[in-house]
Amino acid sequence: MKTDADTSKVPYANLSQILIDSCKTVDPKAQFQIYKMYYKAMYNTSFRIINSTEEAEDIMQESFLSAFENIETYSGSVSFGTWLKKIVISRSIDFVSKERKVIFEDSDSGQKKVSNSMDDLTPESEIDFKVQDVKDAIKRLPDKYRIVISLHLFEGYDHEEIGEILSISPAASMSQFSMARQRLIKELRGN
Repeated sequence: MKTDADTSKVPYANLSQILIDSCKTVDPKAQFQIYKMYYKAMYNTSFRIINSTEEAEDIMQESFLSAFENIETYSGSVSFGTWLKKIVISRSIDFVSKERKVIFEDSDSGQKKVSNSMDDLTPESEIDFKVQDVKDAIKRLPDKYRIVISLHLFEGYDHEEIGEILSISPAASMSQFSMARQRLIKELRGN
């Protein structure tokens, strides 16, 4: 059993560390507890990328299986949730890229000013919609736009990280985010 001195060496040691250690010994009860702790957040992450209930459920299940099979590689240098989310995101993007043939362009399309947030809309483009309206509009975006918006706004990745995830440059991520934002505004306005 680990003592406080043992867990202080791991930067992200927390209450779930005992469960994680038990998962390393293939303890089904510990695996189920970890699953219960993270399944909803991981499903939501996958769903925002895939936009399909059934596929997101499958990806989430496969991600947990992969995480449990490879739990020995979890070093504790990041939180377990962050480590698991990277697996879910990677599998979700792989699915979209392979199954739907989505290609993420690595060009900035010549745009001079690219915004990193939805906050700097010009006054004439301000929109007053309910959160559900925005969520529904995001679901209707093409995959490449929905994924970049989801990774940036919902998952909190910056454009350098998104570039790494999608194998594109940070500038291309910013450009695609800007185009996605413009497309989202059109969706919300019904254009």
